[in-house]
Amino acid sequence: MEKSVSAVMNEEALSGIAELRRVLARSRRAVFLGGAGTSTESGIPDFRSGDGVFAAMREYGYPPETLLSRSFFLRHTETFFEYYRKYLLHPDAQPNDCHRALAQLEREGLLAAVVTQNIDGLHQKAGSRTVLELHGSVYHNHCMNCGRAFSLQDVLKRTGVPTCSCGGVIKPDVVLYEEPLDENVLRAAIAQMGKADTLIVGGTSLAVYPAAGLIDYFGGRSLVVINLGKTSRTGSATLSISAPIGEVMRKAVLEQPLAMNA
Repeated sequence: MEKSVSAVMNEEALSGIAELRRVLARSRRAVFLGGAGTSTESGIPDFRSGDGVFAAMREYGYPPETLLSRSFFLRHTETFFEYYRKYLLHPDAQPNDCHRALAQLEREGLLAAVVTQNIDGLHQKAGSRTVLELHGSVYHNHCMNCGRAFSLQDVLKRTGVPTCSCGGVIKPDVVLYEEPLDENVLRAAIAQMGKADTLIVGGTSLAVYPAAGLIDYFGGRSLVVINLGKTSRTGSATLSISAPIGEVMRKAVLEQPLAMNA
């Protein structure tokens, strides 16, 4: 696996990594905005990818956007949980080098916040403290009837539709399609964007709104995009690196200390 990942690191990517180190070294307040690609190197597939859509259509006859919508959850709750448990819950997944590098940058005082579209909790597992989860977390669940809180293990150990002792359905605290983002989390993310001098966008095609629109609130000096494939912001980025994000962050942050304020 390591060889296959490293094989895609061409000279252009290595040059971009060197520039990323310089950007980080002179940054005073960086923010990271990440998507599904941040976790694929931890073995969590992107359910929005071609493979993910194909699997959903083959097994359930609906695309992921339908299966993970609020209306589908309410009408076909058992099917929702079957798909949710199979494709979105990965309790044994471990942080990769991207998660670890971001946690290290926070410890060093360079990274102010991680803003993530992921719901897997891997940033926290890696040690990041200021994590704004735009789409919620699989680790938090609640009874729709009495409001009692439940853990991920509470959902995993139940079969079919998980229910509370009061009879209410236990709903994951994840933002489904047709549901709004949490206003407090969204406001906090906007505030972090506005105060950042460096924004690193990684592992996302920037196709999902309103998360992708957060970049409009960034007015700092350096916009860095790290993604396999182009995004809507690749052309306007200060620096764009097309390579696996875990490999990029390992080489930029973990392999050697940054020359601060270079």
